[in-house]
Formats: sequence, C-alpha cells, structure tokens
Amino acid sequence: MSVKIANAPCNFGVYSLESPIVDPDTMLAELAAAGYTGVDSGPIGYFGTGRELADRLARHGIQLAGGWVDLRYGDPDGFTADLPNLDAALDVFTAVPVDDDRFAPRPTLACPADPRRFAAPGVPLDPDLALPEAAWPGFADRVQQAADRCRARGLEPVFHYHLGTDIETGEEADRLLALTDISICLDTGHLALAGGDAVAAVRRWGPRIKQVHVKDADRLVHHRVRDEGADLSAMVRAGGFPALGQGDVDLPAVLAELTEIGYTGWLVVEQDAPGTGQDLSRILADQRANRATLAEWGLR
Repeated sequence: MSVKIANAPCNFGVYSLESPIVDPDTMLAELAAAGYTGVDSGPIGYFGTGRELADRLARHGIQLAGGWVDLRYGDPDGFTADLPNLDAALDVFTAVPVDDDRFAPRPTLACPADPRRFAAPGVPLDPDLALPEAAWPGFADRVQQAADRCRARGLEPVFHYHLGTDIETGEEADRLLALTDISICLDTGHLALAGGDAVAAVRRWGPRIKQVHVKDADRLVHHRVRDEGADLSAMVRAGGFPALGQGDVDLPAVLAELTEIGYTGWLVVEQDAPGTGQDLSRILADQRANRATLAEWGLR
C-alpha cells in the first residue's frame, strides 16, 4: 500500500459553523506540523482558487487530496443547473500542480442531503425513503455523465455514499457501481452507521476504491440520537464520529485489507464537524491524536 495522509476542513466545522474558527493558513500550518501532507478542499474556494490556492498549499508543504461536490442526480433539471458548480470545482482542482498522478485531487461526487433521510440517518432505513426503482436508470446515467466530465479534465472522480442522502448504504453503493464505471470513496464511518462492514467492502469493491475517508463511528451514540428523533447534525454534535480508535470501526483491520489489495492513494482523516463545537484547541488535539494513531498503526 502506497498512501499519503490528508486532513479536511470539515474536522474544523467549516461546513457547519456559522463562521470559521480558524483561518486557512493557520489550519494548514497546524496540519503540516501534525504530520499531514494533504488536505481536502472544503467548500470550493475556502483555500482560494488558481494561483492563490497553489501558492498557499506550496507555502505549507501541503497537497490537495480532493474535494466534495454534490449534484442533484435525482432531478434532471437540478442536475443540469448544478453542472457549473462541478466545472468550477474542476477548475480549482486542475489549477494545483501534481507531481505524482497517483495522488492527484479526487473530485468527490455525492448527493445533497435528502431532508427525510437526514432526519433519520443510517440504519434502520425506512424503505419508503429509498430511491424508487424507476428512478435508478436516470440517476445512474447522470452520475456517469458527471464522472465522464471529470475524466475529460484529467481527474478520476470517486462517488461518496453519505448518511442522509440518496446513496447511504453499502447496498445502494453496490447498485450504483453496477450501473456505472465510477470509482468509489470508502468512508469507513458513514458505512458503519449505515449498517455496513468496511472490511467486507474493501474486499467487494477492491480496485474501484480510489479514495479513502478514515473515520471512526460510535454506534451507541447513533442509536441514542435516532431514538431521540434527532437528525444527522445532532448525531455529529453528540460525538457520533469520535477520534480514530475511540469508536466501533475496526480501522486496523480495514487498513490491513487495503494493504492486501494494494490500495494506492490518499487516506483522508475525517471526524466530520466534531462534537467539540468551537473549541479550536480540542479540535487540534484530536487531529494531532488522529495522525499519531495512524502512525501507531504503521502509517508514518
């Protein structure tokens, strides 16, 4: 296995807090000091665009691992309206020099939140909330169109199944992979809370895994929050995605399986927006601890 370790702005609440608790340069400096060599983009433009982005990353010795782009695959008109956002993200990703194509930024394609599924994320899944059978062909065709658009710009996209969206479970990801040739982002935490097994997923998806989000998950927190009728945001705030090694995902076994298949690419450490709120010192402590934990597991 040949990997590089990245972090992500979502760990600092960039997507979920009303105002950032840390400026981009401070974040990158802290991540570099902790031993990370890459970062996800966060919201497109958060670290800048074009020359500003390339120069900022270079100053800190950090590479761009990829970034999230959601499109409305279930809505033909919405999908067409969203394509300029994908193109803008690809402009950002292709503006950053890459010295090894194996570690080029991965456009991380996903669905926007479905309010009904966001309200009750993960298992048990209400069958009435699943993508209707008749919708699958058009949905998959639009995912394929987005993948082809990324490849036309020289970048290999990955699809990210995610709690609270149309593609949430391992079985839904399987269906999408069967209908398209898109690669996939293995997210260990989201898969666990959607009832999946990341070790089995590595064996099943094998060479189609082109990005990995290393995330732990606490099933007891997830079950408690769901029983209280709260949504995905509340589950995250409650600590549903703890620091690595503090949850229920057997991450060493996942890494061993990735080694077995010869995975090459980025490992992006994620806790999503942490339950630490706006406590920057604790967030930084978590991200340092996450990098140290990976080192203890042999990823130096």
